[in-house]
Amino acid sequence: MNIRDFMDMKKLQEIQDAFSDSTGLAAIAVGMDGKYLTEGSNFTDFCMKYTRGSAEGNRRCIKCDNECTGTYFCHAGLMDFSIDIMLEGEKIGAIIGGQVLPEEPDEEKFRETAKELGIDPDAYIEALRKVPISTEKRIRASAALLGNMVNHLVNLEYFKHKNNNKLEGLSEEIRHTREVMGNINSSTDNLKAIASKQKILSLNASIEAARSGEAGVGFAVVAKSMGELSAKSSDIYGDIEKSVVEVTEAINNLSDIFEAGE
Repeated sequence: MNIRDFMDMKKLQEIQDAFSDSTGLAAIAVGMDGKYLTEGSNFTDFCMKYTRGSAEGNRRCIKCDNECTGTYFCHAGLMDFSIDIMLEGEKIGAIIGGQVLPEEPDEEKFRETAKELGIDPDAYIEALRKVPISTEKRIRASAALLGNMVNHLVNLEYFKHKNNNKLEGLSEEIRHTREVMGNINSSTDNLKAIASKQKILSLNASIEAARSGEAGVGFAVVAKSMGELSAKSSDIYGDIEKSVVEVTEAINNLSDIFEAGE
């Protein structure tokens, strides 16, 4: 399942940007296909330009990306997070980020890391000094908060999308049922007209049978049966018409409720 199929990415971007502005943590959303769903917020040069910019640093970063979940310390000494985006028990993406220090850094230790990664130590330390600093407790709480917000948003958007499709289908069925009820009404009217003609024919036949005396006795029996059948048919068509009116009224009420909820 692809988040893009049911959600406006602008909403996700707005929450992500607001989170990064308020906490200082970097963040970006990624789908199961490995493609980014949003643009990165508050990404640091220390991570993106220098650490990931070196061959060895990028290798180590990718290893962390693939193996680490939750909130964790990356190989370079910063805190990162990777929180699953879940929908109906299925992982459909992740919100990742961090790139923040949990305490004042030991610059000499980072100089040694720079040498291991083949990065100019002075440039690395200059970039390090621009990395936000927070407490480990606050970083973990912020990451958990972002994960909850994103998951609630994604599930809400999916629920709205899923139910909108159902409502559209219901609306179409209501329209179709109205057409069917109209056709039934037309057919019932025609049948009632036929029953009325049958009644008149039966009456005329009875009159002619009476005029024919004994010769018309058999014909009179048939005429009587036609009259009884016509009367029963008329009653049945009346019942059908009454039921159609009740069903049509119920459909109209349902349609009114549906349209009021749009």
